[in-house]
Amino acid sequence: MAYFAAVLARTGAGWDVSETELDDVETLADLTDLAREAAEDEDTVLVFIEQEDAWFAVLRIDGEDDPRIFVSDAAAAARSSYGAVLTDELIEQDGEADFDDLDGLVAGLDDEDDAVAEADDEDEDEEEPTGGRGANPVGPIGDSELLTEFGMTAADLMELAGEGAAPGDALGEIAEALGCGEVLEAVR
Repeated sequence: MAYFAAVLARTGAGWDVSETELDDVETLADLTDLAREAAEDEDTVLVFIEQEDAWFAVLRIDGEDDPRIFVSDAAAAARSSYGAVLTDELIEQDGEADFDDLDGLVAGLDDEDDAVAEADDEDEDEEEPTGGRGANPVGPIGDSELLTEFGMTAADLMELAGEGAAPGDALGEIAEALGCGEVLEAVR
């Protein structure tokens, strides 16, 4: 599976963006350490991950605080090694292995379209793993408010993660909102 990963480190002059390899990342701690290495002092670092236009994730690290995570499609991400690192962490944080209560995992999910929700439920049933872990929800999971102070509202982020959205385009739009779209495109 082809991945794109970039580290965006906030500096006094804006954002320093660099493509990064995930070869040595096996845990969330590995990914967090990789991000902190790019940090200037205790400034914010973001990690963008995209897997073959199937899903995207944003990981935010502020100094020594616990990382904040948003994944555009938990079911798709859980089927990949790097995505599983993130979705497993979100499951553990919530304490709900069977996802009975998604309200605690995703802020701002709307009941926009009952037909879409029914389709998502059907997709979730089809994608349920046969192992001991419950099914991963289809759709976004995590902290949709992790970019609000940079001008990206939770609703905007949820829209970028919506059905039919292209993860690569979503990361580009997020970078534009942060003011580093051209720099991100240069490392793609």
